[in-house]
Amino acid sequence: MCLMQEEVPRQEVFLLHDFTKNSTMSGCSPFKMRLVHLDLKGAPPRVCYLSEIFPLFRALGANGLLIEYEDMFPYEGHLRLLRAKHAYSPSEIKEILHLATLNELEVIPLVQTFGHMEVYYLGEGEDSRHWLQQEPNTRAELCLSYMEAVASHVQARHPTTTPLVWDDMLRDIPEDQLSASRVPQLVEPVLWDYGADLDVHSKVLLMEKYRKSGFSWLWAASAFKGATGASQALTPVEHHLRNHMQWLQVAGSVPVDTLQGIILTGWQRYDHFSVLCELLPVGIPSLAVCLQVLLHGGFAENVKARVENFLGTSSLEATDFRSERAGSFPGSDILNLITQVSLHLCSSVDALLERDRYVTGWFSPYHRRRKFIHPVMIQHIQPQALRRSGGVAGGERAPQPAAAAGSAARSG
Repeated sequence: MCLMQEEVPRQEVFLLHDFTKNSTMSGCSPFKMRLVHLDLKGAPPRVCYLSEIFPLFRALGANGLLIEYEDMFPYEGHLRLLRAKHAYSPSEIKEILHLATLNELEVIPLVQTFGHMEVYYLGEGEDSRHWLQQEPNTRAELCLSYMEAVASHVQARHPTTTPLVWDDMLRDIPEDQLSASRVPQLVEPVLWDYGADLDVHSKVLLMEKYRKSGFSWLWAASAFKGATGASQALTPVEHHLRNHMQWLQVAGSVPVDTLQGIILTGWQRYDHFSVLCELLPVGIPSLAVCLQVLLHGGFAENVKARVENFLGTSSLEATDFRSERAGSFPGSDILNLITQVSLHLCSSVDALLERDRYVTGWFSPYHRRRKFIHPVMIQHIQPQALRRSGGVAGGERAPQPAAAAGSAARSG
């Protein structure tokens, strides 16, 4: 099952430091596995960039990766049609796995078997409708039978492998129905919630239900980016910090070892038809905050200082990720550029296009589509356009994007 992202207001950008006041520190993470999710369906990183950030992941407290290969895997045979034109080569896949091993990061591959569109239309196929007409078959039974078939196949082929499944389709299935199936003996559920207002009590009750149903191990899934808007450009760090603080509360409210670990998801886009949300380098400060919170059990001043030291910055405010204050972590130049574009250049260009009398009168969308303009008006418009393209925020020179972006992401 896939994960659904939730919308939050775009203006929630800044990290509030109230979390550092009266923050309690346990000094020991309740999550023995802390996996960083790499979503490759959009702006997939170059291998050379992964070689730079894997050591940072490990230093920040990660000990595993959840790699969602999607169309970047070099499929062969009947599955070759799933490959993207810019997919990783077999040798690159081996290098990624080697880099993970060098940095003591366990790799768990994420393979889609039952996505949103199958789930959304569950029971509407001709065969499924016929099956559901037979008593006492239900949509819940249909879902469980499918999960059991896939998990049994995996277990038969790979006896030492245990499938993990997103839990959204399991939440509403009654406890007795779960217990009567073989699913609890075959899979481990991943309870996901990306909200800043996560309901701790409800999550604890859900975990109790799963344990009573026969699931031996449970996982949590949070988000460090990619869950607050399909077109989000800058990561709202406070939102994700709150999410992880509440997951710590959940972990502290259940018996020790109930949770195997937590997956910090970092979605690149909501699906293959949507635009990109925050790029991976943009989400690194949020990831650093979240991993350190999980590792130390809170966000006291010393943890905040550790995060700033890891990132090479003196501040975690979004407005400060510019010029020399952007940090020295891999990809900080991209964060610098996107911060300037998002917080300054966009509004400046909008003002020029929508409120400048020369543009609205002589260079409107109508004129631009037909590529004609009065030559004299160019003298009024061009200087303003050049000022915006050459710098932002009162004349600061924007970094050149080609080299920076090219070092981090593959084409496509």
